[in-house]
Amino acid sequence: MNKDTLRQVLVIFAVIAVIAVNFLAVMLPLNGLDTGEISDRFEVYFVPAGYVFSIWSLIYLGLIAYAIFQVLPSQKENPRLRAIGYIFMLSCLANITWLFLWHYEVFSLTIIAMLVLLLSLIAIYLRLDIGRGQVSLAEKWSVHIPFSIYLGWISVATIANATQWLDFIGWGGWGIAPEIWAVIILAAGVLISAMMSLQRADIAYSLVLVWAYVGIAVKQASVPLVAYSAWIAAGLIVVLLVLGVYRKRQRQN
Repeated sequence: MNKDTLRQVLVIFAVIAVIAVNFLAVMLPLNGLDTGEISDRFEVYFVPAGYVFSIWSLIYLGLIAYAIFQVLPSQKENPRLRAIGYIFMLSCLANITWLFLWHYEVFSLTIIAMLVLLLSLIAIYLRLDIGRGQVSLAEKWSVHIPFSIYLGWISVATIANATQWLDFIGWGGWGIAPEIWAVIILAAGVLISAMMSLQRADIAYSLVLVWAYVGIAVKQASVPLVAYSAWIAAGLIVVLLVLGVYRKRQRQN
């Protein structure tokens, strides 16, 4: 078995492992604790409604598509897939590690696992040159779009994880009200989206943020400042995305 075949096979096993552990985390659940129930313990506002987490089904489908595409004989020596294979395996390990740490309530270490996951997905995103590089339609739908969605969600999840950890350690927020911090964090997400939209016109990434922000608005409906800010932020992300797509098409013409 040559190194390309080994990489292709290991990617398949990594996808199976990460989906299996995520499934078991819900069905068992791990340590007898539900992921969402643990999240609800923290008094933070950067948390979306429960239905928003259904995006994991889309992420799993995307990872399966990537696994199948990269194992095709025609993709064996694809330089882009070669460049991300082992980084992707690291991301799967980080994902699985985070689940165990979260369910066994080792919250301080979840931040490290989440950052490893985020950074590995950023590395994959950059190596694929998503939003800039020219690839076939099949590769776009099987690789680029799945990783855009995955990175978009983990960008949101990292922020949420950080706010929950800060609540866990009893951080006082420097005297600033939690609602104001939520607005500040929402604004930071809009800035990240602006960069992705204006530089790469990444539709999938931005729509994930819109999905999450609408979910936050729904979840925090009883906190008007947070809810209205989330709605406004979601609208701004859409506007920035439209502007980014328009600019990209102008450059291509």
